[in-house]
Amino acid sequence: MASVSQRVFSGVQPTGNLHLGNYLGAIKRFVELQNGFDCIYCVVDLHAITVWQDPVELKRSIREVAAAFLAAGVDGSKHIVFNQSQVPQHAELAWVLNCVARLGWLNRMTQFKEKAGKDRENASVGLYAYPNLMAADILVYRATHVPVGEDQKQHLELARDIAQKFNNDFAASIAANGLAEKFFPQPEPLIAGPATRVMSLRDGAKKMSKSDPSDASRINLTDDADQIAAKIRKAKTDPLPLPESVEELKARPEADNLVGIYAALSDTDAASVLDAFGGAQFSAFKQALVDLTVSKLGPINAEMKRLVADPGHIDRVLGDGAARAEAIAAETMTHVKDIVGFVRR
Repeated sequence: MASVSQRVFSGVQPTGNLHLGNYLGAIKRFVELQNGFDCIYCVVDLHAITVWQDPVELKRSIREVAAAFLAAGVDGSKHIVFNQSQVPQHAELAWVLNCVARLGWLNRMTQFKEKAGKDRENASVGLYAYPNLMAADILVYRATHVPVGEDQKQHLELARDIAQKFNNDFAASIAANGLAEKFFPQPEPLIAGPATRVMSLRDGAKKMSKSDPSDASRINLTDDADQIAAKIRKAKTDPLPLPESVEELKARPEADNLVGIYAALSDTDAASVLDAFGGAQFSAFKQALVDLTVSKLGPINAEMKRLVADPGHIDRVLGDGAARAEAIAAETMTHVKDIVGFVRR
């Protein structure tokens, strides 16, 4: 099997309303990582259906996420952009890993508890087991690195545990098939810098979310300049001027969030932002943040609209990416079947 040097895998769910948090927490990072890694970026539509999706809306959202990748600067010819359901090896490996992962491991996954809420008996089996599918997403490409936010670290740790258990459980068979002792690598997390966790514009204690009923809580990638300006000007703040030190900032969640957004969009850090704006009134800082956000998101917004208007082009990009992704995934699954002991064609 061909050796993998530095390969990144990551994905975004197509559940509509891509927002600034998705851009700063994931998509902007995807673009940056292209310079140092072979990158595989996936629209994870199998994950999306762990809760019910309208079929027409799901198809639109898959194309919109792909358009966001491309509009932000992901190069679909040099790297791989595709949607998960076009590569069947994701689901195939997920079943094998379902049989490797332990029930106790899944019971400790905090995101299931948050998403299922009090009515866990009515949650889908897919929602409960999706961390195993996430592990399969990564391991089917034997990815070495995964860009993750703080809320995904637990799932990556699970993927590492599953990889290690598979390697241990099938050590003799891996050796008998002439493969490397650590068949599945231990994928390493790539934690981004400022604003890896972008918070709501209406509540600095809540993560910016596409599911928040208030559209004013988030800046959507489809918002125009006027909408962006209105949302930032109305963003919740406290009555004091901007703090002059990072230590003061930590006790003021709304200020911390806006400073973090500015830092991430300008590729700097909170201390540098406070050097420029510390002690100023929020009105002046918000106007600077409006100007910066519009300058960064405006071109992406325009290119997304152009791409979404040509679904045939997006489908060709996804299809080409899926073919290249499947070539890698199929090789992994051939070895997995031999290791596990399946009879194959």
